[in-house]
Amino acid sequence: MLPPRAGSGRRPSAHRKTDRQRVPMNQNNGHNQNDRTAWLRGSSVRCEVPRPPRSSVWRVVLVGAPGVGKGTQAALLSDRLGTCHLSTGDVFRAARISAKPPSPAMAAALDYVRQGKLVPDQTVWEMVRERIGCLRCLGGFVLDGFPRTLAQADSLRQLLQKERLQLDGVVNYVLPVSEITQRLSGRRTCELCKAVFHLTQQPSRHDGVCDHCGGRLYQREDDRPGSIAVRLEAYERSTEPLIQFYRNLGLLTVIVASGSPEEIFTRTVTALAEQRKNGRTPLEYNLAKLTPYA
Repeated sequence: MLPPRAGSGRRPSAHRKTDRQRVPMNQNNGHNQNDRTAWLRGSSVRCEVPRPPRSSVWRVVLVGAPGVGKGTQAALLSDRLGTCHLSTGDVFRAARISAKPPSPAMAAALDYVRQGKLVPDQTVWEMVRERIGCLRCLGGFVLDGFPRTLAQADSLRQLLQKERLQLDGVVNYVLPVSEITQRLSGRRTCELCKAVFHLTQQPSRHDGVCDHCGGRLYQREDDRPGSIAVRLEAYERSTEPLIQFYRNLGLLTVIVASGSPEEIFTRTVTALAEQRKNGRTPLEYNLAKLTPYA
């Protein structure tokens, strides 16, 4: 089992720890947990407050369809395990609002995004390679949004092997299509600051108005039920080889992403701890026969 967290600071009740969640908080209370400067801006900069070396370092990849809550779990895991949350989505968002010129790889990626096209594997890989120092981070990492394809996964495997780094696990979060559709179709996005709300799970204080900037909230086209079905079908087709790749390596843990964020987090860390202890995925979490999108 993972060691108990250090420090006595209490978290909000929605994210309070249970007895089963014996996972460490960041040992350095003065560390800015949101300092991901090197990841967001690339190899030309370093984090202002580098992560200190830890006796127990975790390197984890999160995968799952849109709407399963990967971002929420990545934030919880990063906080409790003391790792860096490395999200490719955050890199794209930071680049779009940055006043500094992007790297060649990022410029190419943004051009694909503006055209509504998928960013090619090689371009995404170049963006990650620009941030190789983040993969070497002494505090470990939680990768969110990468890899998404078999080619990206194999490139990551070769790089980590060259750097003599090892993944502790790959967590695949799954939910039935009906629940994913309900989650995504209820999302509302601010047209100004891009903050995201939900009609039932996280409503704004005033209907249709952003709490942060007063902008109008709208439903994105890809959050409409018809678009969601297409997105999920495309996701399943493109990621099945990726899932099988990590299953064959003995790294895959499948977690059903239902319940509260804290309940999902508890399942995740329990499975990861057991996998690290026994050197294999625990049978009760290795749900190879589960049909995620049925």
